[in-house]
Amino acid sequence: MINITIPTPDITITKQVNPELSHIYGFTDFHLIPRDKAGIFMFYNTQEELLFVGKARKLRQRIKKHFEDTVSPIKDKRNEVAIIEVCIVEDAVEREIYETYIINSQKAKYNVEKVFFK
Repeated sequence: MINITIPTPDITITKQVNPELSHIYGFTDFHLIPRDKAGIFMFYNTQEELLFVGKARKLRQRIKKHFEDTVSPIKDKRNEVAIIEVCIVEDAVEREIYETYIINSQKAKYNVEKVFFK
C-alpha cells in the first residue's frame, strides 16, 4: 500500500470581509504567494470544506486566473472561496500525485477531472 501524507501549507491567505485595499473577491494578499514557484493550491469555504484543488508551475498567476478566467471550474462559485492554502512542490510528478490524492481523499467539491469518488 502506498502511504501519501498531504503536505502542510506553506502559505494561507484568507478572504477579508471589508477590504480597504484593492482586492480580487476579497483577497488582498496574493503578493504572499510566490510568482516563480510551483506547487498545489486548495480553495476552502468558511466551513473549511474543500472546494477545489489545483496545481501550477507558477502559483500566483494560476490562482489569480481562477478568479478572473471565464472557463475556471469555480467561475460561478468564486464568492464561496474564503481560504486559499498553498503548498510549494517543485517536482511535477509529486504535484500530480498530490493533486489527484487530495481531490479524491478529501472529496473536493468542484473538481471535475481526476475524480474517482463519484
